[in-house]
Amino acid sequence: MKNSSAINSYDPSQDVSKWLVAITVMLPTLIEIIDTSVVNVSLNHIRGSLSAGIDEATWTITSYLVSNAIIIPMTGWLSAMFGRKRYLVFSISLFTISSLLCGAAWSLPSLVVFRVLQGIGGGALQPLSQSILLETFPRKQHGTAMALFGVGIMFGPIIGPLLGGWITDNWSWHWIFFINVPIGVVSVILVALFIHDPYYVKRRIMKIDYAGLSLLALGLGCLQIVLDKGQRDDWFASGLISALTVVSALSLILFLINEYFLAEHPIVNLKVFKNYTFTFGNVIMFFAFFNLFGSIVLLPVFVQRMMGYTATLAGLVLGPGGIATLLAMPVAGRLVNKINPKFLLGGGIILGSYATWLMSRFTLDASFYTILVPRIVLGCGMGLLFIPLTTTTMSVIAREDMGNATAVYNLLRNLGGSFGVAFVTTLEARREQIHQAYLVGDLTPFSRQFQIARNSIAHVISHLGQAPAPALTSRAASGSIYMDLMKQAAMLAFNDSFRSLSFFMLLIVPLVFMMKRGRTEAPPGAH
Repeated sequence: MKNSSAINSYDPSQDVSKWLVAITVMLPTLIEIIDTSVVNVSLNHIRGSLSAGIDEATWTITSYLVSNAIIIPMTGWLSAMFGRKRYLVFSISLFTISSLLCGAAWSLPSLVVFRVLQGIGGGALQPLSQSILLETFPRKQHGTAMALFGVGIMFGPIIGPLLGGWITDNWSWHWIFFINVPIGVVSVILVALFIHDPYYVKRRIMKIDYAGLSLLALGLGCLQIVLDKGQRDDWFASGLISALTVVSALSLILFLINEYFLAEHPIVNLKVFKNYTFTFGNVIMFFAFFNLFGSIVLLPVFVQRMMGYTATLAGLVLGPGGIATLLAMPVAGRLVNKINPKFLLGGGIILGSYATWLMSRFTLDASFYTILVPRIVLGCGMGLLFIPLTTTTMSVIAREDMGNATAVYNLLRNLGGSFGVAFVTTLEARREQIHQAYLVGDLTPFSRQFQIARNSIAHVISHLGQAPAPALTSRAASGSIYMDLMKQAAMLAFNDSFRSLSFFMLLIVPLVFMMKRGRTEAPPGAH
């Protein structure tokens, strides 16, 4: 008679190489992550080709993010409902077919619809890949597994805009979608060959939680639209944004009540948050990506607007930081089982905070290398942070709960990035107005400093070619001073925004020492 523990300890690596499993799940995940950013640089071409306005064209991005955000937390429940392997094949197939349809879109409404389908297909790939990797690799190798996953997570946003720009310039925007098709076909074949369902994620007959499903879709959908469109529409000055905020808040509150107290088979098992290590890990991940996405969105805007950099130079500022992350992750993966992961995690958080503090000290005279160094420091910090945070957070989760836990974890990561982008773009705009109003208070014709500056500039203007009339010279000098004032106000606003990101990052350091270090190996029968 077979040992019962052997029957209940299925490990896919017993049948096929764990590395083949890793390649199988990371290939479609990488493409899905790239697709979250690949459209951004092609937006103008899409707009022109489909005869749409810029606000209309941005729905090609928002629609994908909304459907993606809705699906991610449902992944664990959907895997249990349909069987994980079956659901993974379905998700990759839907993502591939919808990519083909996106490339063949004949109008903006058709493209938006196909992008929604693409987001539904792609949303499950990140949590499914993470849970499969964590189950395939033994606990003592979770650092290595998460290094592989982290490379995909970090590499996608770096390569996405570069790949999208190159394809659009050399072929056409349609090919940013068509290129997914052969990769998707290969991925489906690999999943069919190398991925197997353990006993605890086999398909189960469950009562569908219609209330939770509806409330989650409504709450997260409205929230993502608010975060994406809020700053552009001046937040609560817009009736639409205000209404969507109320709907989102009410829906999510009712969703939490339904899932925790009422649902027999909840879409998201919120009881996992009873484990404070998992809860703190999610909070840390939220603010880590709040800092990362906030800074990598703000930095290229800063160098292009304030320093006059081209898009290519702005990309060169961001690129080395991404490379630093890719180099730091394997190092963290090796160290995470040799030293207390809390030290790596704390060090990564402090590095991230220090990097954004350095960015808050930028001036209008900053050199290329002065701007580049903080981005590299931030990249190293994120590389050291991601692996120990994920392994520590997930080490306290039973394997049968891994699908639900990774879905929640990836949702909080994505929401952290969305909140970070919305926060910094809003703060920069508001602080710029405040600094401008403050500086203008000293900009009066009766100010001695203003008179000296105006006369000095007017003197320079009068000696450049044919001198204009004195009144015109004076007005030109005043205009030049005001333009310089606006630039200084914007510079101070960028400083404030980076400083705020640094502060929020430091706030999560105490949570690191409140987390419990999980086992490096599961007890018998847990695999």
